Amino acid sequence: MRITAISTTLLAGLATPFLCGTALAQTDIKFTLDWKYQGPTSAIIAANDLGYFAEEGLTVTIDSGNGSAGAVTRVASGAYQMGFADINALVEFNVANPGQSVKAVMMVYDAAPFGLYTLKSSGIEKPEDLVGHTLGAPVFDASYKLFPAFAAEVGIDEAAVPRVNMDPPLREAMLVRGDVDVISGHYFSSMLDLMSKGVAEEDITYMLYKDFGMDFYGNAVIASGEFIESNPEAVTGFVRAVAKAMQFIIENPEEAVEMVAELDPLIDKELEVRRLGMAIDINIATPYTRENGFGDVDPDRLANSIRQLATALDLANPPSPDEVWTSEFLPPADQRQLP
Repeated sequence: MRITAISTTLLAGLATPFLCGTALAQTDIKFTLDWKYQGPTSAIIAANDLGYFAEEGLTVTIDSGNGSAGAVTRVASGAYQMGFADINALVEFNVANPGQSVKAVMMVYDAAPFGLYTLKSSGIEKPEDLVGHTLGAPVFDASYKLFPAFAAEVGIDEAAVPRVNMDPPLREAMLVRGDVDVISGHYFSSMLDLMSKGVAEEDITYMLYKDFGMDFYGNAVIASGEFIESNPEAVTGFVRAVAKAMQFIIENPEEAVEMVAELDPLIDKELEVRRLGMAIDINIATPYTRENGFGDVDPDRLANSIRQLATALDLANPPSPDEVWTSEFLPPADQRQLP
């Protein structure tokens, strides 16, 4: 009995450091989205709900955001270790804040969702028709900020298109009321928001920047330089979990949106399933990602998009691709194939 008791005590003593070591290996990550909890960001939420992050030794808290610029700032400040943001906003931030190292580690929107939207009753059918008509959007909207590059690409004078700013909830409503002639925004948001206000899909004219020579990348998973340096294994595990979750949400969109609804019960689930489908079809499952796997970038294409961005926003000393992007944390291509 005495020997058994001593052995049990010794085993317990040996087990304690082991258990503590396991607990210490768990890494906490605060993750910020760029916007509200919606279908297109369900891969992050699904990775959490399905236990993929936990399998990688990660405890992830996911918060909604107020725009890509805000998400980049949150990560750069150290308040969040990782986030989801437009890589173009990341480029702009890094130019304005040298030394504030933030990098994209997984591309999610291989094709950016930037575009312009108007009602067919306006008579606007092509870019040249925009001249003399009013463009409205929130000042931080990516499509709005990149309109000068779009105008230059299609050969119109940006100054000939008056611009009006408003709060995000007013954007589509102002177009429907006729307060502005055109709005800019993400395809899967503006189209659905207009339809939710009673506009028939066939009554909407849209111009996606990608169809007019604007070969921009869109939103990516980003991480602070400090977190990348101190926790490379955590970044690798995070990215691997999201790649796995992306495959799940493409095959199970309704279930993915149910997970989003757990965070925001007020969402319109039917609308979010449709929004997710639009994002997958237009922005995620592109010919490039179908052939090469989801999550990576073409360095030459990224360099060209940075040059276009620098011209549009008059950025001095634009960064090279490797200053804002790294593929070192991506799993092998065969683990990033889309269904």
